[in-house]
Amino acid sequence: MTILQPIPPRAPSGPPTTAARHPPAHLPVAMLDNGHLALADPALETLFDINHPDKPIPKTAVAFLWFFLRHRFLGRAVLMMVIAALSIALMGYEAPSLRHLIDTMTHLNQGSDPDEVWYWFFVVAALWFGSSLCNRAYQLVETYMAPRFRFLVQNTLFSHLIWHSPGYFQENFAGSLGQKIKQAGNSCLSLINILLHDVVRILTIMIQGTLLLWPSSPFMAILLVIWSAGFLGISTLFVRRCRTLSQEFSNESAHSMGRMVDTIANIELVRAFSRHLFERRMIGECLTREQQASVRVRGFFTLVHTLLFSTTLLCQIGMLAMAIHRVTAGTMTAGEFMLVFSLATIVFNNVWGLSQRLLEFYELLGIVSNTLELVSRPHEITNQIDAKPLVVRGGHLQWCDLTFRYGDGHAVFAGLNLEIQPGERVGLVGPSGGGKSTLVKLLRRQFVPQAGHILIDGQDIAHVTLESLNNAIAEVPQQPGLFHRSIGENICYARWDVTPEQRDAVAHSAHCAEFIRRRPQGYETVVGEQGVRLSGGERQRVAIARAFLKDAPVLILDEATSSLDSETEHVIQTTLWRLMQGRTVIAIAHRLSTLTSMDRILYLEHGRIIEEGRHDLLIARNGPYARLWERQSGGFVG
Repeated sequence: MTILQPIPPRAPSGPPTTAARHPPAHLPVAMLDNGHLALADPALETLFDINHPDKPIPKTAVAFLWFFLRHRFLGRAVLMMVIAALSIALMGYEAPSLRHLIDTMTHLNQGSDPDEVWYWFFVVAALWFGSSLCNRAYQLVETYMAPRFRFLVQNTLFSHLIWHSPGYFQENFAGSLGQKIKQAGNSCLSLINILLHDVVRILTIMIQGTLLLWPSSPFMAILLVIWSAGFLGISTLFVRRCRTLSQEFSNESAHSMGRMVDTIANIELVRAFSRHLFERRMIGECLTREQQASVRVRGFFTLVHTLLFSTTLLCQIGMLAMAIHRVTAGTMTAGEFMLVFSLATIVFNNVWGLSQRLLEFYELLGIVSNTLELVSRPHEITNQIDAKPLVVRGGHLQWCDLTFRYGDGHAVFAGLNLEIQPGERVGLVGPSGGGKSTLVKLLRRQFVPQAGHILIDGQDIAHVTLESLNNAIAEVPQQPGLFHRSIGENICYARWDVTPEQRDAVAHSAHCAEFIRRRPQGYETVVGEQGVRLSGGERQRVAIARAFLKDAPVLILDEATSSLDSETEHVIQTTLWRLMQGRTVIAIAHRLSTLTSMDRILYLEHGRIIEEGRHDLLIARNGPYARLWERQSGGFVG
């Protein structure tokens, strides 16, 4: 009986079982008969395909917003525009209704019907209630639309983000990337509200105000239109400068956030080197630059607000003065004055409000544009159009004429050729920088070689899907990554369909059961960020349990027992040996004692295979491997 007997075995051929990549039940994802993942809400399928993440997303903020509105929210967006227009239109008709009410009241002594006064009173009251109801209706539709819209924006950006290559994440702060996605979701909501509400309202009231004011004073109507257009045009010019300053502030804020997250994530390193003061000064410098950027943008906002508000106030006072002059001259009634006063107040207030929202609009536009520029970059490593699922039958690995150098020009391999037979267990040794880890990373397509091919069972990994490639390989890294989740969730991350009994079996096999039992919450114990609440050996045992659970045909051990004490290492080596059975294994180790039972050992130096063979044969040759063995087995003494 093998150690993985409780777990359903993987298929001998074809892509890895879908169960091995089934998501947790609380996610809105379903599994199709063809093994693909599908979103539970069919309407979301039109927005992005989670089975083919290479599909690009719009690069500009406007195109990005339209992308979601057109595919999912077009009907609701039109409804919101109609409600916004109706709300301000009802408010606009308040002015002529007040005009009739006042004129009727002033002519009561001249034979006007008192009932007509009450008629216009109820008209005004109905307009007030109608406008208020429209505002509540708009909020109701927005309440239903906004959370879903924000979900789609953030989910789409995150879905695109996580398919970037490892090099991308090495260049950007994790905290900064997360903050930008959250900011983009909230900013898109505000942008939609400005476009569907504020812009629609100002266009409606300008058209309505012109038509209503024209019979009483064509000159004032023309003046109102010219002023509104000019005012918004000048505001747009100011806004461009505000957008630049806002982007600078956003970048500084994201940078300081990234620095804080980086420091907090490595707080033990800070404590170990007593660098609290250094980190405080570094974060202080970042926050100072953020503060200075904030002062610049706020100062410019204040200046612009002062100029625009003063202009608005002067124009409004001028129009009222003109209306009063006509009333005193007897060419305008009190009701017509009320018409001019009400319409001017409504138009001026809405134009002024839109000018303020324009500043916010371009600031938000800058945030979304900055996020799209960073997140929506084309993926560095993608599935080819004709990519097929990898079919692993035996695990035959080949590196053919492989040439690779990193982006900084550092060359690692030049025409490397290597073949590992199905089920063969191969150890990689050699000095640091010799190419051992790079060889494994290339096998997993974390980097793309400049020349040559890597084959698995005769299939070029450049022509298979990334998901099927990763499903075919299980890895126990030197520094295992753990989520800030429970021990059980971290172990079961390899497969979500396992039963508690199967989970317990792999935990026992990886010798996790002992330290799990010692904790009051057992499998529900939260391990902390990067597993800080566990020891190094405990973290490595969780990673080994995950490898047991994944049950992949190719196994990579990168210093898998480096964090274990000698007694636990001996026990787990026996367990790992059972895990290796029937699998193609690549084991990287600096402690040569862990590789003595391998079928073959490769000594890599400067990207070249210096020598290869079994442990005893390499010792007999008295070459680089034998000298390294001699140093480790006692050569350092004396």
